[in-house]
Amino acid sequence: MSNAADLQKTRMPAQIDTRRYAKCIEVSRRIRWDIDRDVIRGRAFDVSRKFLPDGLSLAERLDFLTGAERRLLSQVQGRTYANMFGLVERYITAKIVEVSREHVLGDQTALEALVRFTDEELKHQELFRRVERLAADVMRPGYQFLPRPNDVAWLVLGKSTWSVLALTCLIELFTQAHYRESISPDSELSELWRDIFLFHWKEESQHAVLDELEWRREDANLTLSEREEAVNDLISLVGAIDGMLQQQARADGDYFLDALERPLEPQQIVRVRRTLLAAYRLQYIVSGAKDERFRTILSELITKEQGGRIAAALGPIVEGVS
Repeated sequence: MSNAADLQKTRMPAQIDTRRYAKCIEVSRRIRWDIDRDVIRGRAFDVSRKFLPDGLSLAERLDFLTGAERRLLSQVQGRTYANMFGLVERYITAKIVEVSREHVLGDQTALEALVRFTDEELKHQELFRRVERLAADVMRPGYQFLPRPNDVAWLVLGKSTWSVLALTCLIELFTQAHYRESISPDSELSELWRDIFLFHWKEESQHAVLDELEWRREDANLTLSEREEAVNDLISLVGAIDGMLQQQARADGDYFLDALERPLEPQQIVRVRRTLLAAYRLQYIVSGAKDERFRTILSELITKEQGGRIAAALGPIVEGVS
């Protein structure tokens, strides 16, 4: 009885754009793929080729490295790139399960779209676990991915739903931009690595639409004070992510430097470490914050003063990239 009462109290906006949810279902059915049949197909990573493109790895900034060394750096970053997606999809799955509950006795098209979203994110988690095993097969021992997915998920899910959906929308929009602008055009990448992110991109395109719909739906329910607190939560989440990136950049720097067949000069080591952190900040924060679609949605939901506080929080991170 109490569960039924809870469902009756669920906040729902007056209007649901059923057509947009239905379009996501239609596309989801049409592009559905399988990890082994469509993506991996019995292949291994080709370590004679890059994993992450130069536009994301920033390896070209390190002109004192040889071509082979820059390729290795792209492979270290590419391994972390896949692990980072596996990590964030842990919390995304949990949050979408939570928000889909608000549609259980409401719009069933919206419910189906979010159930499909959840199923696809579970598949993506398995894909990236497979990627890590494939990378371990061809790369030297010693790599460590330090963030713990469940710990990160609990931290993120402790924040307001508005801020979590905002962060999720940012991530899934930059995923698309990375594939279209950097991964797809680079013919020097490992074919398997590029295919992994081709298929990932196909489903994330629908997820970004659903993120926006649910973020706007949540926003419609907030009071001014609740939205103010949600903006504070978003700023806090960005800071937490940056701390995580600093930790992983140090670990990846150690792994890369140990793997080199020659010692670098002290100033070169400093440049490697700074470039790794700049690349990670570009990949996971700055490229999303600069995404035109994300900026448009965010500006429609917040005040100028709130936007100024977000920009001020992002300032040092943006400077660190450039």
